[in-house]
Amino acid sequence: MKSFNPEECLILIVDDIRKNLQLLIEILDNVGYGTTFAINGIQALERVKMTKPDLILLDLMMPEMNGLEVCDKIKADSTLANIPIIFLTASNEKEHLIEAFEKGAVDYVTKPFQASELLARVKTHLQLKQTQDELRQAYAEMEIIAHSDPLTGVLNRGAIFNFAQQEFERARRYDSQFAVLMIDLDHFKYVNDTYGHDMGDIILITTVKVMGQCLRTTDCLGRYGGEEFLAILPETSVPGASDAAERIRQAIAAQSFPVENGILKITTSIGVTIYNSEDVKIDEVIKRADLAVYQAKNTGRNQVITLMNTTFNHHLSS
Repeated sequence: MKSFNPEECLILIVDDIRKNLQLLIEILDNVGYGTTFAINGIQALERVKMTKPDLILLDLMMPEMNGLEVCDKIKADSTLANIPIIFLTASNEKEHLIEAFEKGAVDYVTKPFQASELLARVKTHLQLKQTQDELRQAYAEMEIIAHSDPLTGVLNRGAIFNFAQQEFERARRYDSQFAVLMIDLDHFKYVNDTYGHDMGDIILITTVKVMGQCLRTTDCLGRYGGEEFLAILPETSVPGASDAAERIRQAIAAQSFPVENGILKITTSIGVTIYNSEDVKIDEVIKRADLAVYQAKNTGRNQVITLMNTTFNHHLSS
């Protein structure tokens, strides 16, 4: 956890009385906090969306739109809901505090307030938010790691299978199409045995980058085995899938890898299939793509074969 630094924090102050604003800004500025302000609820909502402050000091009672209404709207927005809100309230307004907490406020300060108390509460909740933000980021990074192939950065086998399963369910529900490409590098064991696993890793990383350049942003690529990759292409017909596969084949074949004896070239065998309404589960679609790869390997490699049921279509290397 990094150390707390007030200069990295922005606080939004919302109060319809300018004297209060000036006093709060002065107190916070003296400690090093960054500040911005709003003089009414409508302006506060505009300012919070524009600046995304780390904490909000919000006056409870204001004309037109009171602090409770402002708090309610902020907490209803998922992009703003994690911002802590401390209410500023007069002693005779405390009956509204239960409602304030119910709407998501984290604390309150009674006016007239002591600067030391205000600063202590502000620091406590900013530190808590910093910890929560760091935990959220750590969880997000762990989620990425759990679903990614550590070498190439694309989805791992489990994650790409889950994506395929979701696409399968969506296609069945909406009677749409999607394509599955099984991409297998040719003679990769020979490459590892002859040139070493470091060279093999370089080839895998490079080919993944090349494949990504040949696919759309809506397509999904994952490492399915050692040198085997699975690509899921939503809303894609047979011609579109075959064209994408051929682009990948040609792009990989165009790569050159310097080795001790000269230049190493890599080819790939690609199996293509399309979901159809007779498919009962995603495993059948993936199996069909795998059978197409098997056929490509057995008939010379370095080619694309499309398999729909038992019919093979070839895109041979030229």
